[in-house]
Amino acid sequence: MDFDFSDDQQQLRDAVAKWVEKAYRFERRREIERQGGFSRQAWDELAALGLAGLYIPEHAGGLGLGPIEGMLVMQELGRGIVLEPLAQSLIAGAVLAHHADMQTDTQTDTQTDTQTQKSWLPRIASGHALVVLAYQERNARYRLAPCEAQARPQGQGWVLTGTKSLVPIGDQADAYLVPAQTNGSGTMALFLVERAARGVTSRAYGTQDGSRAAEVFFDQAAATLIAADGLPVLEHAVDIGIAATCAEAVGTLDQTMAVTAQYMNTRKQFGVTIATFQALRHRMAEMKMQLELARSMSYYASLKLNAPAAERRQALARAKYQLGVSMRFIGQNAVQLHGGIGMTDEYIISHYFRRLTQLEMTFGDTFHHLGAVSAQMQDTAGVFA
Repeated sequence: MDFDFSDDQQQLRDAVAKWVEKAYRFERRREIERQGGFSRQAWDELAALGLAGLYIPEHAGGLGLGPIEGMLVMQELGRGIVLEPLAQSLIAGAVLAHHADMQTDTQTDTQTDTQTQKSWLPRIASGHALVVLAYQERNARYRLAPCEAQARPQGQGWVLTGTKSLVPIGDQADAYLVPAQTNGSGTMALFLVERAARGVTSRAYGTQDGSRAAEVFFDQAAATLIAADGLPVLEHAVDIGIAATCAEAVGTLDQTMAVTAQYMNTRKQFGVTIATFQALRHRMAEMKMQLELARSMSYYASLKLNAPAAERRQALARAKYQLGVSMRFIGQNAVQLHGGIGMTDEYIISHYFRRLTQLEMTFGDTFHHLGAVSAQMQDTAGVFA
């Protein structure tokens, strides 16, 4: 199996890396954080690179690329701890492109895009529309099946009522992908709701890593049905998010290690750099091992995104568990190796640590995915399977 990246993939990664290095320096990130945790100008720059349409077909204005390209892009954004939530556009583009109910021409037996796809995919790809996944509820605790939001048909469409928590840039997104029960039957469907729709309100707040989220409230808000059988689609959406989060974490971990090594090679105690202390060198070696475990599991997650649902879900849970372990170990040790300066807001390592802490809890924390992996184990635990 060839694990080398193609020339096109390398060029894509280099383009994103160049943007992060030159246009998204630490000073700009801090300014965006002070202004609320999201910059429309920075988002437009990402969209100009074509990244918002990474998973959207070319005929709809996107790049039509796949999980490996998504992984490379998210790794580079992770190095710059970019606040703008590109992963949400990857999720929205993939869900609308592949799961929105298709229209079939009975004469030619071919499928054409639905009106929803025609309306939203080109706008998402261009960056003019920001669609985010609004699925978390207070009582669900990372689980996907529990859903208190309700939707019922009204006229030619649907209306939706409920509350969703921790919605990325929920007060500035243009629309939401929202799971809800239909007719109180316990069957979950997936809907698209515009933020400008009557009955939609939000309450925004900053998160610990400097980004932005919101509680979003729906009160008989007009909704467009995306998928009548919503749970499998929601699971796929979350798995796309997990793969993107794993890749972003690898980039953040890479840069955390680099900053820590640089500090150890300049900080002196007893007249010598602390990088020469054997105990600290052993600690860095352990961190490096965790980094490579995280990298390999991120590759594994991306390669499994197109696998059958059961296999994909198991693989993504395994990957997110390992990434959670690695993020906690490397983040905590990086701060400790810096000493007191590692706790200050002025120094970059504290921002990497906060970002890693946030990513560890995104799309299910480590203990949640450990439980998922345990529940999926067979009697042989995979040893003889």
